[in-house]
Amino acid sequence: MPDIIRLLPDSIANQIAAGEVVQRPASAVKELLENAIDAGSDHIMLLVKDSGKTLIQVIDQGSGMSDADARMSFERHATSKIRHTDDLFAIQTKGFRGEALASIAAIAQVELKTRKSGQELGTCILIEGSEVKSQETCACAEGTSIAVKNLFFNVPARRNFLKSDAVEFRHIMDEFERVAIAHPEITFVFHHNNTEVFNLPKSNLRQRLVGLFGNPYNARLVPLEEHTQILGMTGFIGKPEFAKRTRGEQFFFVNRRFIRNAYLHHAVQSAYSELLPKDAFPSYFIFLEVDPKTIDVNIHPTKTEIKFEDERSIYALLRSSVKKSLGQYNIAPSLDFNQEMSIELPLNPENRSVKAPEIKVDKNFNPFNNERKEKDAPQPDYFKTISWDKQYSNHSYNQSDLLKKQEEGTVEQNPQDSQHTLHGEWTEETEAHTEHKNFQLHNRYILAHIKSGFLLIDQQGAHERILYERFLEAMKEQKAFSQKNLFPESIQFSAGDMICIKALLPDLNAMGYEINEFGTNSVVINGVPAALTETDPAQILEGLIDEYKHHQSEFRHNQKEYIARMMAKKAAIPSGKKLSEEEMNHIVDELFACTMPYSTPDGKPAVLTYSLEELDRRFKK
Repeated sequence: MPDIIRLLPDSIANQIAAGEVVQRPASAVKELLENAIDAGSDHIMLLVKDSGKTLIQVIDQGSGMSDADARMSFERHATSKIRHTDDLFAIQTKGFRGEALASIAAIAQVELKTRKSGQELGTCILIEGSEVKSQETCACAEGTSIAVKNLFFNVPARRNFLKSDAVEFRHIMDEFERVAIAHPEITFVFHHNNTEVFNLPKSNLRQRLVGLFGNPYNARLVPLEEHTQILGMTGFIGKPEFAKRTRGEQFFFVNRRFIRNAYLHHAVQSAYSELLPKDAFPSYFIFLEVDPKTIDVNIHPTKTEIKFEDERSIYALLRSSVKKSLGQYNIAPSLDFNQEMSIELPLNPENRSVKAPEIKVDKNFNPFNNERKEKDAPQPDYFKTISWDKQYSNHSYNQSDLLKKQEEGTVEQNPQDSQHTLHGEWTEETEAHTEHKNFQLHNRYILAHIKSGFLLIDQQGAHERILYERFLEAMKEQKAFSQKNLFPESIQFSAGDMICIKALLPDLNAMGYEINEFGTNSVVINGVPAALTETDPAQILEGLIDEYKHHQSEFRHNQKEYIARMMAKKAAIPSGKKLSEEEMNHIVDELFACTMPYSTPDGKPAVLTYSLEELDRRFKK
């Protein structure tokens, strides 16, 4: 029987390795940028076409490679960073496994041009599917230029599983941001489809963050710094008032390598526990410097997960340092003991005698005098709202006598406004006109009378349903009412957020917004939908962008419905707002004119029905 086990050809082995290393265009971008940093370049340019599907090119001004090194760099497990086993426990560079270029060359057409400092000519290598097509001497700039063309050209199944250009470009942006944040001392230039997305000069960390995420971030950041024998900690954390409902800009770097770590994230989140609701997430950009011997960075192909030797101590230090920064910059509530001890009391004027405090006692007070108690006892608010006739001030009256006296007009009633909140304010006027009025319960629910019982309506959920169907109809008919702004409002976004705004712009304008691009990463708002005149357009757009970035799959299936749902949620009447009778009637009328009045856009109930039979059963148990 012939032997059946044999070695895989290098081309197939490289394609298998590429499945781990290069999952999408963003993976190739990450590997190439890290190689450029390891080469010592202080100026890196990234050129991308069609979200990396057609072209990914990285040009650096680093040390370059010789002819032999250039050819050897495409071999599997070829690296310049590891010589001995001990090197695995002292890694300070980015790429170190020696598989990135070999994997990329296995599933793309690669062109490499490189020249070392001091040499007149460089080397040009063309590789296609792990096969070297040519290697020759060429004239090129100092450093390295590597172009990856037609990614997955020989793996059509993998190429077919790539997402849309917008989704893939968002992933490229994420990788670029992680590298650019970690190295503010390097100039980064990023072009997509011949359009400049970023031009980030050498700067400090704060300036780099402002360059990536926009000028508003300058006022949102709080410095973080702590140095101990275990680790060094620097960076910035976001102020609590700028926390978001979705996980936004949250970055951990260990020895300047981006990582994900749920345990450390919990440490930061717990430091904000008394300042933020449970569904809010702060922004942070935290750099940890630790001894490379105390971590293991080679447990994941993308090197974004690492293990710490003493994770509990790092957790405690991180949590306390964040709390310290929040308190130090007067963000967290704190006591100023110096101020408490130096309370200034008014000085006693000269020639003025000091009077002892007097205690006034009512000598005629008798705690057993019931008449005086009843006379002087303050009445609760809900008694003050009703002017009872004296003969009905006790509990011996019956309903028929009261209704008869109402019809005769002899019951005295205080004029009340049209708002009735069921906190004990159930007046006789309410009793006589229940069939014609709606009532608000705890400023959250609307109580509406029907023939068979009553309806309990969630005012926020009902208004969400009304706005949701109104926005959908406006986007469908392209005829929405817009309220012009007296003064146009300009809003600046980061480059990544601007890409999201461009994707949402047609549907937003169909809803009644009048938003136009203004400059590279800015928009100007000339009008808002008539239903959203009391809302902050910048806050609504930022919330919509966050949802778009973190729920792109849902947006992709039905963008119009998702936008309408999110806008309705942002613009709906909040729970806890006091409503007038006219506002309640309007909500009830508009709700039951909807196609699906009994549920919110999220599928939660908006209306509950209680029948008289159900009430009778409960009271006659």
